[in-house]
Amino acid sequence: MRPSDKFKYKIQTATVTEKLIAVNVVVFLLFFLFRTITYLFQIPSDFLVEWFAFPKEAGEFLFKPWTIITYSFLHSGIWHILGNMLILYFSGIYFLNFFSPKKLLNYYFLGVIVGALIYMLSYNLFPAFQGTARSYLMGASAGVMAVLVGIASHVPNMRVRLLILGSIKFWWIAAFLVALDVIQIPMGNAGGHLAHLGGAMLGYIYTTQLQKGNDIGSWFEKIMDSFVNLFKPREKKARMKTVHRTTTKKSAARSSSSGSRKRSGHLNKDEKQKRIDAILDKISKSGYDSLSKAEKDFLFQAGKDD
Repeated sequence: MRPSDKFKYKIQTATVTEKLIAVNVVVFLLFFLFRTITYLFQIPSDFLVEWFAFPKEAGEFLFKPWTIITYSFLHSGIWHILGNMLILYFSGIYFLNFFSPKKLLNYYFLGVIVGALIYMLSYNLFPAFQGTARSYLMGASAGVMAVLVGIASHVPNMRVRLLILGSIKFWWIAAFLVALDVIQIPMGNAGGHLAHLGGAMLGYIYTTQLQKGNDIGSWFEKIMDSFVNLFKPREKKARMKTVHRTTTKKSAARSSSSGSRKRSGHLNKDEKQKRIDAILDKISKSGYDSLSKAEKDFLFQAGKDD
């Protein structure tokens, strides 16, 4: 298999968690590449942060509404993004064993949104923040905490093995990180820690509501689906054409038989999706290299057909 084909397979079979991590890393590298260039040429670069990071002032946010999402793809340094992506990868593995990829996106982005709103509300409500200078929120922590606390709330007593601590309950990890954010509020980056807690709150509420049969994120999923559909190529409808011709019973029978064979040789949409899901499950359990050549070819062809 050519390296380019293998790369396409990797992209097509990557989990939604891996894709989120990839986007965050690419944006991080581009952002700091830009900052390096501006530093070398002594060009002001603060405008980039101000344009995409989330502000504490409601008036400024109204002029830059996209920042409620874009701030989550900006990170202040290597340890900031490394910590977030490690937790996202860890929690995403368990999350996708119980929920769909779309649910993970719901948790992640709703956590990002709620975290930003809690950040803004805190800076305009608590006396501790009165008189502070301009402040901006950056990082994916609120979305990451939503995913982590969301799955920990769903399977709190499931044990996970950590290198140093051994086997511990899932909810212990989530509770430790939440407590850490609460403790660190007076120590610095108070707005950031409050945003983390907002994401954690969203994850907990979302899971408890799902357990009651209420999907509080269904509206956001519909918005995402509509947005994605804007970029999908529209299928060209074949023009209807009526043809009159006389056929013998023999040729009609041959035509019917041929059509039947053709239909049986192709999977319908539901069967095709079931086979794709089965292959993706196999990848999540055993890795991409565990697929047979036939399964790889089927997955590649399915990606081209879509």
